[in-house]
Amino acid sequence: MLKTELTELVRNGESSGVEFKRDDVHPQSLAKEMAALLNLAGGCVLLGVEDDGSVTGLSRDLEKVEEWVMEVSRHHLQPPVIPYWETLVWDQERHVGIIALPDDSPDKPYKAKQGGAWVTMVRVGTTSRAASREEEARLYQSSGLVRYDLKAAPGSGIADLDARRLGNYFRDIRGQGFPDGDDEAASQLLVNTDFMLQQRNRAVPTTGAILLMGRKPNRFMPQAGITAVAYSGEEKDYAAIERAVLRGPIVPLLSAEGEVVENGLIGQAMDFLRRNSRVESWIDDGGRRQDRWTYPIEAVREAVVNAIAHRDYTIAVTDIELSIYGDRLEVISPGNLPNTVTVEKMRSGYRATRNELIKEVLRDYRYIEATGLGVPRKIIRGMLDHNGKEPDLIEEDDRFTVRLWA
Repeated sequence: MLKTELTELVRNGESSGVEFKRDDVHPQSLAKEMAALLNLAGGCVLLGVEDDGSVTGLSRDLEKVEEWVMEVSRHHLQPPVIPYWETLVWDQERHVGIIALPDDSPDKPYKAKQGGAWVTMVRVGTTSRAASREEEARLYQSSGLVRYDLKAAPGSGIADLDARRLGNYFRDIRGQGFPDGDDEAASQLLVNTDFMLQQRNRAVPTTGAILLMGRKPNRFMPQAGITAVAYSGEEKDYAAIERAVLRGPIVPLLSAEGEVVENGLIGQAMDFLRRNSRVESWIDDGGRRQDRWTYPIEAVREAVVNAIAHRDYTIAVTDIELSIYGDRLEVISPGNLPNTVTVEKMRSGYRATRNELIKEVLRDYRYIEATGLGVPRKIIRGMLDHNGKEPDLIEEDDRFTVRLWA
């Protein structure tokens, strides 16, 4: 770090990624701040800086303070970390210690030793505190240590799964038999394929199965749906053209010929788009009629499918949002990107998932490419070919937005 960068950090004060501490702070207090920063997006702790931004400098010998920092990192954090440590000269008499913590650690959640317990810490603005149960669950999920779509859906049973869709999937998509009318044999097959799990000698549907093929997914997960709104102007307005709350299983019900008999959530979203999009038509040089939608259908479908497949379902009070404005379309997915995923990696075709079962089933239905190139090919290139306007991919405030320009 350059002296100018340090000066800027001190001048700007504490933030979600910067914490000021004296170097005589208690080890558990330092560990608390480090764990919280690691669980958010990394950052740095500046030792020798007071809460008000005044620089008092390090009071310990430089070698001893480094040993102390590494000791705290090793024995008061779980899992242990090795932060990047450096000291910078503030003036002739004072030094500032810098504990730099990475922003892409795959080992979340980090816990700090607090008394005799290990506590998961989170950073909220300039404050570090113990995580709630829901916050801790999201950290486990983001690291891939816990898969939400493989958790049991409490209170559900095999009767809460749509047997018609299950038959479609196993017979027509996977090309294997499905034991209609035999709940015991069906349960065993579903347990073997992660659609159900054994819990206290009883087979219980997983949340992924309920989301994909449940009769009424919202009975068990209120967040299982899409709120769709079409506005006439460029801002949100009470006088919308159409508002719809889209509910139901993710995948469609198909006929034996593969025709859609009953739309799933993805199909409902695409129907909403068609109802609220304009079509430009013209006759080409060969005398054939040509139509072009306001937005390329493939790009919108990819954005909706990605939101359904990769959203954070531990955020239990928020739907996916599909908003159509006069100048743009937005698909907003609750939750930050899964651990190690960045916007730049997505643009390059990075493959990662938060809900593996949902992703795999959608891939079986050919909604998702196995290559991970849906974003660069269908969304980015699709929009550039359509109107030359690059889409916006934005991660902020516990949500991810795909914005397509009309």
